[in-house]
Amino acid sequence: MVAEPAQRDPDLARRPREFVQALTGIADAGRQIATSVSLADALVLLCECAAVATRADVAIARARRDADGSLVARAVSGSSAALTAELEGSRLEASDVPIDEVADIDALPAPVADAVRRSRATAALLIPVRQGDEPVATLELLRAGGPFDENEQLAARLAAAQLALAVRAFEERPERAALARERALELLGDALSAGDEENEAGVRLARIAALATGARSALLWLVDDDRGPVWVASHGSVDPTPELERLVQQVLAHRATVRLDSALTGDDSLATVRLGEPPLGALQFVFSKEAVPDADELARLATLGVRAAQRLRAGESARAVALELDRTRALLAVLGQAIAQLSLAHTVETTAARVAELLGVARVAVYLRKGDQLEAAASRGLAGPHAAVAQRLLELVLGPYRARGVIAVGNARAERALASVADALAESEIETVLAVPLHGQEEVVGLLVAYPPRGRAVLPGETSLLTALAAQLAVAVQNARLHEQAKRLGAELEHALIAERRSARQLRALYDISGSFVEHLSLERTLEAVAQTVVESFDLDAAAIRMVDGRRGELVTRAVHVAGHAPAGPLRALLSRPQALEAASVEIGPAAQPVVLAAEDAARLGGAHQLLVPFLEKGSTVAVVPVSTKTELLATLTLLSLDPERPITAQTAEATRPVAAQAALALDNARLYQQQKDFTDTMQRSLLPSTEPALEGFELGHVSESSARVDVGGDVYDFLFLADGRLAVVLGDVTGHGIDATADMAMAKFVFRTLAREHAEPSDFLARANAVLLGEMELGQFITMAYLVIDLRRAEVVSASAGHPPPRLVTPSGLVVPVTASGLALGVDPGQAYDETTTALEPGASVVLYTDGVIEARRDGDLYGTERLDALLSTERDLPAGELARAVVEDCRAFGGGELVDDCAVVIVKRDR
Repeated sequence: MVAEPAQRDPDLARRPREFVQALTGIADAGRQIATSVSLADALVLLCECAAVATRADVAIARARRDADGSLVARAVSGSSAALTAELEGSRLEASDVPIDEVADIDALPAPVADAVRRSRATAALLIPVRQGDEPVATLELLRAGGPFDENEQLAARLAAAQLALAVRAFEERPERAALARERALELLGDALSAGDEENEAGVRLARIAALATGARSALLWLVDDDRGPVWVASHGSVDPTPELERLVQQVLAHRATVRLDSALTGDDSLATVRLGEPPLGALQFVFSKEAVPDADELARLATLGVRAAQRLRAGESARAVALELDRTRALLAVLGQAIAQLSLAHTVETTAARVAELLGVARVAVYLRKGDQLEAAASRGLAGPHAAVAQRLLELVLGPYRARGVIAVGNARAERALASVADALAESEIETVLAVPLHGQEEVVGLLVAYPPRGRAVLPGETSLLTALAAQLAVAVQNARLHEQAKRLGAELEHALIAERRSARQLRALYDISGSFVEHLSLERTLEAVAQTVVESFDLDAAAIRMVDGRRGELVTRAVHVAGHAPAGPLRALLSRPQALEAASVEIGPAAQPVVLAAEDAARLGGAHQLLVPFLEKGSTVAVVPVSTKTELLATLTLLSLDPERPITAQTAEATRPVAAQAALALDNARLYQQQKDFTDTMQRSLLPSTEPALEGFELGHVSESSARVDVGGDVYDFLFLADGRLAVVLGDVTGHGIDATADMAMAKFVFRTLAREHAEPSDFLARANAVLLGEMELGQFITMAYLVIDLRRAEVVSASAGHPPPRLVTPSGLVVPVTASGLALGVDPGQAYDETTTALEPGASVVLYTDGVIEARRDGDLYGTERLDALLSTERDLPAGELARAVVEDCRAFGGGELVDDCAVVIVKRDR
């Protein structure tokens, strides 16, 4: 438990009434200790009361716990959860405990001095508790401020006396043994969560259970869906008899958590503990007559059953995720093998089978286009006219649903868009549809469709997986068709082998080029991938991509790749020169043909091509391949082979056409993506304040960074001077992305600008804003918001929050404290009330607002989190407000691997020193 830090008077003087109240609190704590269940509860209560009575920032109670006599921090009261976690469990050797009280920081034992350093305290008080000459406990008080005065020291001594009584009382209680048992039971729950199914592990668990409870024997049973309770392992001399199994069945059937039965033989007693609800199994304990558990111990056994079941289920969930990952990897491996074989039939059959297995869905189909019609290339578990349903889905993909990546219909028979195939749905018994289009170079080549049963939820991970598989399958289908066509054209074995090799190269090139754009969403990296793929796939020495610059009338080199064996410096210099657009040497459109340049052609064209003449005259070969859409030349791809033994022939140049077509698609998409990204960033910036208010005695810093996605995010903030001279600051986060989020951002800014002038106080403003937004936002949409009113003259901040991450108060000493105020997000429920928190800003202190994109940045599954944020704010607290806001966003970006996966906004108001 963590107590809020007490607010201190500047001189730390204690008034008589306050001192009496503090002593009364400690006395009340003594009465509550008498009813405490455990020493741990008593120590936590004492720490909290001592911290309040002495105005300490941190209070630590240590008690003797180990056989070696060392004192362990059993309770810590402090404002920082991270600091509390660090200090709990820390040890102080008995030989290091001083004889008398210590208030001098330099004279403290090393573990206490370390706690002072960690908490940034400037005053400390250590009071030892002894029984005879032996130390049994200590009370340690730390704070940032002046030393503890006489009244506070007296209150601390009273608390230490209560601590001595508590230690003495609980040492003499039998609960001490129960505490040891309870810790052992926790270890048993941890062992169960490991999920080891080997028999040796089961024996180990039974042994731990027996030792933890003081039982003579223990048996572990787990529920099997088909066979009921099954004995797994045991410890001791008791065997799993039918009578014991019957008792387990009774406990499981009658929903009992724990049952105590009289002896089966002799004077023993048997306790059967249910593991969870619904039950995962049961533990049975055989107790001798001297160790029969009382009511409290039976209650702890029941708690063990709940805890062990929870951890066991968590372990099963983790194993299920790992199993799902393994199955996904297996499916991708099978698809890779199918693509490598270039067999269309094998690819679609394998995909249908593995998708059905992966999703646990009985009915799956892969449909391929022939002209305007779809045909089922592979299907599982389907009957009736399901192809008619797929044909309608294709019409939707090509028409009104063309912007959707996935078509998910929970109730197909009630979907208006599928009304025209209602009879086919009924005859084929189709209830739910999950369809993903297969996008080829310039068109949709088919559909991958799963038909789950009604009511079966479709998880986001499943749609993402199907989308990725559809992209792989589309490439496989396209190239498998190319391969089969190449085989049909070749009458001789040599021609067939050449076609197959060429098709394989195209497959790799197409996959690499399309994959580069999907992975990076970057025009520059896509260009580099195209150049590298062409060099490696066609055994060239170098390749260059020149893109059209319409304003300059030139083809400007944007990417060059040189093979590892070739001279990189000279070739890069040779291929980096621009080429006049009118002398491009290539056509555009579907009929555009690659051109193999002769020396005289290069000389005639001039410009960069003329530099190639000396190489061409010595036997090198050069080809220029157009990279164009049906109506526009996007770029040219220049291929270079220096070795006369490896010439670029007309056939080689022709083989690059599919690669160029795929490159055109990737470049066009990358270019469009960049344009959309620039547009969306501009839209978002337009909703943010263009000027900063001038603040006397304060600094204002703010940063907003959008993620790598195209969609406009929902982060918005604004500033407004109120009529009384105070500054209102708002930071909000709108759910979702895209145009709807932009509209909600604009509405949030309008609400702030409109309401803040009439309803300036934070609680009143948020309540009014909630009432307005509730009637304007669509169902399921909401806005989280933090709202501050800063009195610049009094250096005071009044804040309230509507479901937003709590602002951080950064003190001049580097302590970071969350400014908490509860309240539901705006636009969710009417009639909401919002708490206010008033905070004073010392000279040099800052208040930091941020959106959840900061703390939810991920790296390998780990969140950036508030602890990293607090550490950065503490370390960099002396930076100006603007630089500190930028440092937060840059640290978040670096943590995420160089990219932001979500929008991040940070607003900082800092008082001058």
